Amino acid sequence: MPKDRDADTRNKGFNLNSNQRLYAIITSVLVAAFVLLFYAFPGYSPEGASKGPVEISFADNISQAHLEVINLFNKEHEGRIKVVPVNLPFTKFSTDDRKELLSRYFRSKSDRIDVFSVDQIWVPRFARWGVPLDKYIPTGVVDRLSGYATRSCAVDGSLIAAPLYLDIAVMFYRRDLLQRLPDGKEWIDRLRRSLTWDDMFRLHSELGRNSGPFFVYQADDFEGLVCIYTEILASLNKQILENGVLQLRTPEAEKALEFLVDLVNKYHVSPEEVTGFREDNSYDYFLKNKGVFLRGWPGFARDRKLREEFPAAYSECVPTPLPHLSGSQPAYVFGGWNLMISRFSTKIPEAAEFIRFLLSKQSQEIMYEAGGYLPSNTSVYSDTSFVKKHPRLLFYENLFKHGVYRPFSERYTGISDILSYYLNLAIRREMSPRAALEKATEAIDSGSILIK
Repeated sequence: MPKDRDADTRNKGFNLNSNQRLYAIITSVLVAAFVLLFYAFPGYSPEGASKGPVEISFADNISQAHLEVINLFNKEHEGRIKVVPVNLPFTKFSTDDRKELLSRYFRSKSDRIDVFSVDQIWVPRFARWGVPLDKYIPTGVVDRLSGYATRSCAVDGSLIAAPLYLDIAVMFYRRDLLQRLPDGKEWIDRLRRSLTWDDMFRLHSELGRNSGPFFVYQADDFEGLVCIYTEILASLNKQILENGVLQLRTPEAEKALEFLVDLVNKYHVSPEEVTGFREDNSYDYFLKNKGVFLRGWPGFARDRKLREEFPAAYSECVPTPLPHLSGSQPAYVFGGWNLMISRFSTKIPEAAEFIRFLLSKQSQEIMYEAGGYLPSNTSVYSDTSFVKKHPRLLFYENLFKHGVYRPFSERYTGISDILSYYLNLAIRREMSPRAALEKATEAIDSGSILIK
């Protein structure tokens, strides 16, 4: 690793006062912009409750699917409750931006947000600002929710969040590119059962050097890289945290990182560009350059912009299980977004009624049909007529059986910020895997803060 790179830590400081001041200024501006969003939606009034229906604000990445269920709720509760959406689009706010923005916002103890969505791994961190939902969501409703989803919703034995939808890591392949191979049908059939990485390397050789990028994944310094690392580590029967203890100095931790490094630098199945990729730019790169395989999320399959920009290539992309290491079980990391009620809200009963509505079979089916969001309500999967119309649901339901979780810990987001930084350095070959994990462990154990 170049000496000056380690010294200035990419101009990001650990416990550096100047950087912390800059960080505070930036996030304060974000919070101010966030507050202004409330006035961008016609009909919102801070005194709305005294002039008609009780108005509750709902902060999320508001898609067309979200709007459909919001409009349905508002119609059914006309004159009594009105949901006002506050849009935090992923195109403007990364998940990390949203996390910091919401954190700083709730520290202000404002009552302007009633319902908000969080990445499932944020629940322990946001629990202090959330209302326990045990008395607001009946046992019968909870019993119909997927255990894979509700596992991320409990803190200290209390239901502090409710699962809006599930997510799980998946791989997409270009069907037309594989069909050109003499044994393309055989490869496609084997893909449905999850290939080993050794199989993938053989397929890479068979395709030859004239094919496009073989396996595109996201290796930028961000949470998505930790997701991939979690999967490889899980296949080696290890976790980042075990019983609250960091496990980055183990042989398995080093082997998992070495594998990600080797995908780029030894096997050359992934291009060097992946070290700068997050989801959006990796998807664009994959489609523009005739990539063969893409690690992604189900959201790729519902991206209208990509469908319109790359209609031919996009129509040939098929989801399939991610590869696994020989001798190990497949492991696919869970994602998903959960709903919480702000403890500063003055409209908790109405907010809870909206959440119950979002968890209903009707709402969950709308969210899937309009936006491809994987239902958290199990009755959707057991509805044979609905599944017959949407057979891909069974594919994802089967993936859930091999799902793995990132650590549910209030410490996790800080750990992830530091770990992703050093994982990225290792894949760039600016540090050895062992040195990167050692540095990450030292920074985490010392309580350092990484300013990005």
